[in-house]
Amino acid sequence: MLSVLKRYLPYLKNYKLYFFFVFIGIVMTIAANVAMAQIMQPMMDRLFIAKQKEMLVIVPLLMLGIFVLKGVGRYIQSVFTSFIGQQIVTQFRSLVVAKMLRLDMEYINSARSGEMISRVMNDIGRIQYFVSLMLPEFIRESLTVVALIGYVVYLNAMLAFYSLIVLPVVILPIAYLARKLRKISFGAQEKNADLLARLGEIFNNIELVKTSASEPFEVKRFAKENWEFFKVTMKSVYFGELASPILEIIGAVSIAIVIFLGAQDVYANKMSVGQFMAFLTAIGLVFQPARGLGIIYAKMQDALAASQRVFEVLDTPATIHDGVKELERVEKIEFEDVTLFYGETQALKDISFTIFRPKKIAFVGESGGGKSSIVNLLVRLYDVTSGKVLYNGIDVKEYKLSSLRKEVSVISQRVYIFQDTIAYNVAYGMEFDEAKVIEALRAAHAWEFVAKMEEGIYTPLQENGTNLSGGQKQRIALARAFYKNSSVLILDEATSALDNESEAKILDSIEHFAKEKIVIAIAHRLTTVEEYDAIYVLQKGKIVDSGTHKELLQRSSYYQELYKKSIKE
Repeated sequence: MLSVLKRYLPYLKNYKLYFFFVFIGIVMTIAANVAMAQIMQPMMDRLFIAKQKEMLVIVPLLMLGIFVLKGVGRYIQSVFTSFIGQQIVTQFRSLVVAKMLRLDMEYINSARSGEMISRVMNDIGRIQYFVSLMLPEFIRESLTVVALIGYVVYLNAMLAFYSLIVLPVVILPIAYLARKLRKISFGAQEKNADLLARLGEIFNNIELVKTSASEPFEVKRFAKENWEFFKVTMKSVYFGELASPILEIIGAVSIAIVIFLGAQDVYANKMSVGQFMAFLTAIGLVFQPARGLGIIYAKMQDALAASQRVFEVLDTPATIHDGVKELERVEKIEFEDVTLFYGETQALKDISFTIFRPKKIAFVGESGGGKSSIVNLLVRLYDVTSGKVLYNGIDVKEYKLSSLRKEVSVISQRVYIFQDTIAYNVAYGMEFDEAKVIEALRAAHAWEFVAKMEEGIYTPLQENGTNLSGGQKQRIALARAFYKNSSVLILDEATSALDNESEAKILDSIEHFAKEKIVIAIAHRLTTVEEYDAIYVLQKGKIVDSGTHKELLQRSSYYQELYKKSIKE
């Protein structure tokens, strides 16, 4: 636990004043608990036995004052601990999301979306419970136990020794439970992530599920994950709830010892009835926070396991490191003997080419040939295994990622639409300019359908753009690239969702838009790249030929096959 607390200290140190108020609230609560035990002596000896009438007013007023003190103290503690907890959780959510977004694609592709969402929402929610509730409660109950033990020792040291001798017996079972619970809690959080991942898969692929009539299959798979989560959660309950009865039994043993020995002291006139009641109340109050400590410590294990999962993300090193140079305008792109591996799988081997501005270059080949891997390297989603990627003669690793990606626009076959307005989707990540948005929509031949919408560019789009057709979504993506106005435009099967007429219009727009730019196309329909300056033919991660469309048709049998296939399709 101490190692986890050390990790939190940098985040907690900014809340010194708030912790001071929390401490004031804790002290007020502890003082009220000790006063509650102390008031028993005058209430028994002077109010009930001596029957002093003035105590009829004093004792109730003191009792009222004690409860007011305790109530105010708990309120101060709760408000300020909640404030601290909420702020820290807000910070952690932002930190974890920022870290995840900085991590390389290899990490993101290997992690499930449900797993990442679980760490951001569920695990950090458990941290809030730890910081804003359990930790302050643990401190308060610890100090309360210490104060009350001091008080009972002051009242009767010998009787305190015999009544509190059972306390060390609590440590072993609680420590055992804590170890078991942390392990179970970690497993429960993993299962929860599995459940979220399964839900994510279902709803991300809902069209396939429905068109395949696979609803019963998916319900069965989800039910399996759901019941496994139930089992591990109940296992946590079985062990977690053991702390309470163990502490109740030990507390009952202690109180039984107090009654047996204390009554003998009262009979022998060594203690007054009031002193005995004060002692008995104090012992009862000792075991109340002691019981709370055991329960809190056991439940802390869930938060500690969650903290471990969150810190795993924060401690994961990024493999794509930012450079320091600014890329302002791309004049030349070079690949020098580039080889790329995804894990053990080789995607590219000894790739070399040079592109100058303004040129239009295409990469063609069968699926798995390495075309998308070249795009990944161009925008530095991955780094080369060997060789170099250079922009304007400088290694891409020396540039700031933000400046590199500002100068490169990618329009892929998979269109990304956010649940926001058309305007937001077009100007995504950039400063908004209404006139520029409309101009970009016109250039992408999207204005013809956007203008007919009641709210125009401020029309809200549904998640994944489900209220648009495939062709309309593709045009929004093209408009986004036109709005960005980068010096490099990458078209990764960008017109695949369009009919022939729309495709012709879009290609004409791209031709006009990209006159002074570098255009790189990943082409399946080879008719779309016939007029390109150079075409590189990829096969199994290697460039097997290059030239113009006419040159390749004359000398490359592989290119001829690709061209015939694309015409038929």
